Amino acid sequence: MSVPQTVAEVLSKHVVLEVESIDRMYLNVYVPQLQAVEGTLKFIGIHRGHKVASPHMVEPITRQFIASIERFAKDNTIPLLGFQKGQRKDEFAKQQRKQFHKSEAVRFIGKAQEKCTVYRTQKRRNPKTKRAYPWIVKSTALVNHYYFYCIDEDFGPFFLKFCSYFPYNALSSVSTDTNTSSGNWNRRGSPTKP
Repeated sequence: MSVPQTVAEVLSKHVVLEVESIDRMYLNVYVPQLQAVEGTLKFIGIHRGHKVASPHMVEPITRQFIASIERFAKDNTIPLLGFQKGQRKDEFAKQQRKQFHKSEAVRFIGKAQEKCTVYRTQKRRNPKTKRAYPWIVKSTALVNHYYFYCIDEDFGPFFLKFCSYFPYNALSSVSTDTNTSSGNWNRRGSPTKP
């Protein structure tokens, strides 16, 4: 008589997966409430004080944000470089690092157009009154993203990526490959080179 087995029991006898390390860690940076249309409406209406909720109301924030990035690059003599469509950013950054000899700094800022979630205003009509009214919906668009490629004495190379469009989500990426970092990870309690 055979005893029925679960898929997990069968696989545990035949499949082995070993993970020794990962080569990169990502950290998404965002405001959870602004990822939903309702949160965006509250932000525009309550926080920004606008009676009509429209993504156009956050345009001044976008302009200030972009200007502050460009001013930071200029004030600190950090190259602001545009990425070409299809260009491999990691390979480009690796080439830039070879020419860089400081132990800690922002090496360069890269600018690329990438698709992301955005909010747009649509005109809708009330079915009873036939009056038009604005409505905010989620959509996608190509917008500029800014990559801050940095080097840190303890963590090695990393980048911070900022979307230049509301709600300004960001991403942090740290290389965990000790062959590309400085090897001084033990100061932060992270693994050191073998």
